[in-house]
Amino acid sequence: MLRHSLATLAYRGGKAVRGAPAEFANYSGAGRTPGQILAHMGDLLDWALTITEGKEQWRMVKARGWEEDVARFHASLKALDDRLASDAPIPAPLERIFQGPVADALTHVGQIAMLRRMSGSPMRGENYYVADIAIGQVSADQPRSKQELG
Repeated sequence: MLRHSLATLAYRGGKAVRGAPAEFANYSGAGRTPGQILAHMGDLLDWALTITEGKEQWRMVKARGWEEDVARFHASLKALDDRLASDAPIPAPLERIFQGPVADALTHVGQIAMLRRMSGSPMRGENYYVADIAIGQVSADQPRSKQELG
């Protein structure tokens, strides 16, 4: 289930960041900018990876630039997914990895989607129930939407 959650995060997160105008990263609608949120999502996934390796460590990385942070988001998802797919033992309960860093990252996808609307660059809604989300599919190259709304 955790690996499917990562694939869902890649799909939904990819949709939220794809096609955003260059100036969106610095939009200051409320609180953190989208660029800061995206960088934080990379931090969360990197933290989750250290948890799976038995050496929990939080490291905050400053936003580097929208495209670079989008690439980091997907690279961090891949590193975590690869670790979970391996035969290496995971010294932490998987449900705790979900309830902490993964659920937090999913929340931030919603923030980015909301900020897209607020900034005047909305993304289309979608029936995610019918989306082609598959375990291991965590790259930026995601399937096309099957049923967009609106």
